[in-house]
Amino acid sequence: MQIESSELKQARDRLMRVQGQIGGIVKMIDEGRDCTDMLTQLAAASTALTRAGFQIITTGMSHCAQDAEGSENRKALEKAFMSLA
Repeated sequence: MQIESSELKQARDRLMRVQGQIGGIVKMIDEGRDCTDMLTQLAAASTALTRAGFQIITTGMSHCAQDAEGSENRKALEKAFMSLA
């Protein structure tokens, strides 16, 4: 199933922020920063990554209702959804 990139703009934007957060965490490690600060940033990045995944799956599921192969696609998306939980 193909989804237009414009429909996933919010997820893409979120992933770009996560990419920046990960770079910041790596820099914190290199600088020997406080582990509590690093874990706080890591938790934020993890949450953002999970939310982006949920956005992508939700968009895909809405397409399944309109897709001739919807039932098969829906099963695959449900499996992916559960892997995020």
